[in-house]
Amino acid sequence: MRSGKPAKSLSAACGILLAMTGMACSTQPPEQLPATIVQQEATLQPVSLNPEKIIDGQTVYVPVYSHIYHHNNPRNAVNLSATLSIRNTDAEHAIIITAVRYFDSEGEMIRQDITEPSKLGPLASVSFFVAANDVSGGAGANFLVDWVAETAVSEPVIEAVMISTSSSQGISFVSPGRVVKQRDVAP
Repeated sequence: MRSGKPAKSLSAACGILLAMTGMACSTQPPEQLPATIVQQEATLQPVSLNPEKIIDGQTVYVPVYSHIYHHNNPRNAVNLSATLSIRNTDAEHAIIITAVRYFDSEGEMIRQDITEPSKLGPLASVSFFVAANDVSGGAGANFLVDWVAETAVSEPVIEAVMISTSSSQGISFVSPGRVVKQRDVAP
């Protein structure tokens, strides 16, 4: 070095960096730490369904992938976990979920997750999980979700999120639901 100034500047920069690092690592009292994020979902409430009061509803098809193929070979598959999410977007009114059915690639029902009509409150969400090691659905699996309402409501958002974090790789994507049947509104 030609003079002591660059060395002093470098020393000062290192000192500031160390001080900032020390501040970032300092412990805070528990009351100042951010709140822990807890997984929380709405609880579905079983309800009696009066067909005469129903004025809105849909059947929604949601593609789900138990696995996807890679490396130009169908024998190379990555298993995926899937979360079906049903979100009531109406701020004032509940919707009633009447069926959540999971089907395989052949169109055969694997399971039914709702056994009785269940109310999902305003702005509430509920999800249904398919584990990564459950490959019974195959690459062409899907959910059919039936919902109704006793008053006009905004459409719920119904979608599936698939994810895999195996090895050092990670993949995730969303599959939106598509309305396949619209309930006729009563006059």
